[in-house]
Amino acid sequence: MNLFFKKAVSPWILPALLCLGVLTFFVLWPLLSLFYHSVVDIKTGAFSLAGFQAFLDNPRYVEAFFNTLRLGITATLGCMLLGAPLAYVVTRFDFPGKSIVALLPLATIVLPDIVVSQAWLMLLGNNGLARRALEFIGIELPSFYGWFGMTYTLILNDYTYAYIGMLAALKAIDGTIEEAATNLGASGLRRTFTVTLPVLAPALLINAMVVFTLAVDNFSIPMILGGSVDVLSSLTYTTFLSEMGSDPTMQSVLAVLSVLLVGLVLFIQKTIVERKTYHMQQGRAPKPIRAKGFPAGLLTFVVLLFVALSLIPAVIVLIGAFTKASGPVMQYGTFTLENMDRALRQAPGSIFNSLSLASIATLIGTCFATIVSYLIVKKRMWIVSILDYVVMLPLAISGTVLGIALIQTYNSGMIILTGTWAIMAAAYFVRKVPFSIRSASASLYSIPDSIEEASINLGVPPIKSFFKVILPIMKPAILGAAILMWVTSLSEISATIVLYFGGMETMPIEMYRQIDSGYLARASAYGVILMTVILIPVYLSIRFLKLDLFSSRNP
Repeated sequence: MNLFFKKAVSPWILPALLCLGVLTFFVLWPLLSLFYHSVVDIKTGAFSLAGFQAFLDNPRYVEAFFNTLRLGITATLGCMLLGAPLAYVVTRFDFPGKSIVALLPLATIVLPDIVVSQAWLMLLGNNGLARRALEFIGIELPSFYGWFGMTYTLILNDYTYAYIGMLAALKAIDGTIEEAATNLGASGLRRTFTVTLPVLAPALLINAMVVFTLAVDNFSIPMILGGSVDVLSSLTYTTFLSEMGSDPTMQSVLAVLSVLLVGLVLFIQKTIVERKTYHMQQGRAPKPIRAKGFPAGLLTFVVLLFVALSLIPAVIVLIGAFTKASGPVMQYGTFTLENMDRALRQAPGSIFNSLSLASIATLIGTCFATIVSYLIVKKRMWIVSILDYVVMLPLAISGTVLGIALIQTYNSGMIILTGTWAIMAAAYFVRKVPFSIRSASASLYSIPDSIEEASINLGVPPIKSFFKVILPIMKPAILGAAILMWVTSLSEISATIVLYFGGMETMPIEMYRQIDSGYLARASAYGVILMTVILIPVYLSIRFLKLDLFSSRNP
């Protein structure tokens, strides 16, 4: 009884309750509101499944659902087929140029989706530079609008997530199990299929599900490149626009189906992984084999090709920003400062909005993530168990769905947030905080409990011990989480496109407007500004703070 009483009056109960309250306010309640609007007749207030029946009766809606599945599966297969072999080559072989692979996370994860979409559109779109060059020599490419453009861009944009995740998994394998298989007479190929792949199976599945979730939740790429192909993310947004101010049933139904789809996939992944996980003693990773001669040259070429593909979007947007244009027609080979001048004169408000919203979300999100990660890793309380589940719910919610849910919840009543900067900052906070929690948690697992216990035994109160003992040790992980949250918030568009209002346009919104109007040169200028604002702090943090910003992305 005394032990239970001590746990019940833990000084960490109140912070845990406050954190759970924040998540209830911005995640649980909006989700419940979304589900409520999907099954209630707005006119009578009675329970109704008319919205789901309308979904099933409308071929466009059904087709969008299956298109989403197809897009997610295709992108996942493509990303795994690129990322996993690349990770295997990098971990198992030494060859010239191997260190260049470090550019991959920087080039693909930090670049906003909208910049990547625009760059490939400028290369392979109807008037694209590469398309015209290929047509000149007689090679005809399919239209870049539709399946070709979406899947191509998604795969090259997201394969790095598969690469980073598999890189971590391959480095964690105990090399002695593969050596044992070799000593028993197994060939290299047989060893790979009977030992290595079964051990890697959980990691393969986890990373596949991460990529699938990113693909089906993506807004920018389907919206810009989808053409006549509808998927749930783009159709939910267009339905939201058509139902604005009227019956929100169909937007709610589409949003709920999107959440259920991702939630079901994550549940299946969790169930399978728990059954297939292999436990190994910590050992040394297999020693890389030094490649020589032709194999070394081939591996170097492949790695350089991957890096080049990853850097193409940044290079193309940079060229476009200084290229003369007549409306939508780019005059490649020319040089002008007009695009940058126009963007800098018109963009100050958008730059300020992006920086202020990202800074507010990062400040609050980093403090929140630090406390929550400490509670989840170090404290065993019933409320922390609940918090652990709730805090990962945003991973199953796309930005568009979150924006719609927040609007439906706080558009009327006692608390009205719609049409304020606060709702936009809240969306950024909810979207990015799970990644910050993962990053902040990484350092906590290596901190012995005895350090904090010694401080408490010396008479320092528990919460004060956290600030004086634990927080200084966590500082590098916290800084890394803060910078990652800040730069990814700057590029957020899926929630912003639903929540922004006049005077609160952000840099991604300005880019989307220019691309939608066909002004790719102007959009490139905005893209260069956005990339500069994002990459400078990333470079400074890596160069001077020696932070590993990409560890939080490892599944």
